[in-house]
Amino acid sequence: MFSFAAARRVLAAVVLPIALASACAREAPSTSVPPSETPAAPAAPAAPRAPAPVEDSGLPRIVVLGDSLTAGLGLLEMQAYPAILQQRLNADGYKWEVVNAGVSGDTSAAGLQRVDWALDQGHVRILVLELGANDGLRGLPTSEMKKNLAAIIERAQDKHIAVLLTGMEAPPNFGPEYTVSFRQVYRDLAKEYKVPLLPFLLDKVAGVPGLNQGDGIHPNVEGAQIVADTVWSALRPMVDSAAQ
Repeated sequence: MFSFAAARRVLAAVVLPIALASACAREAPSTSVPPSETPAAPAAPAAPRAPAPVEDSGLPRIVVLGDSLTAGLGLLEMQAYPAILQQRLNADGYKWEVVNAGVSGDTSAAGLQRVDWALDQGHVRILVLELGANDGLRGLPTSEMKKNLAAIIERAQDKHIAVLLTGMEAPPNFGPEYTVSFRQVYRDLAKEYKVPLLPFLLDKVAGVPGLNQGDGIHPNVEGAQIVADTVWSALRPMVDSAAQ
């Protein structure tokens, strides 16, 4: 059974040290440039690109709109959990297609900018909404995250597309009030828009070294299998319902 207390403990042990280390690395002054020289301005990071358009197969589609957890950072495309969901569908005889619309680094705001593209893939019947992790890591306002996710849900529902909302936990370094507010966003949205909620995408994976890559955040091959199992348990009833 999923435990929010357990999620907080693993995020405190795993996400916080990594986030702090990253912050320290950014803020540490450089001593490699002589005082008489002016260092060149760093190049601006490239903006994340939406995945390439998917050829229309005519099959009903499940679009997974997310960040690096969906994109499968550090994994082969076939090892990311959306690809494993496709394998589950195929094995069980479902004639459906999964579209991986994950982009590493995306916040809820960036996902909102891409939602029209994501929902315009042809025959989209279900949207799996996996966003918010980067909002939490950056400590972005939960009110803005809620507004962005609500807008995505509304656009999907306007197109009569069912939505599966996947929750995430915020790291504890922003304080308990932020952590509780962050978690409540998903609960409130699920209730307001009457959509199924998967409380924690990384349930049974977060904080388990053997199920994560070296960064301690992104699932490895075995972890992605468990994430797919977790999502499939909520997704399969939606596929069955949509097929009726």
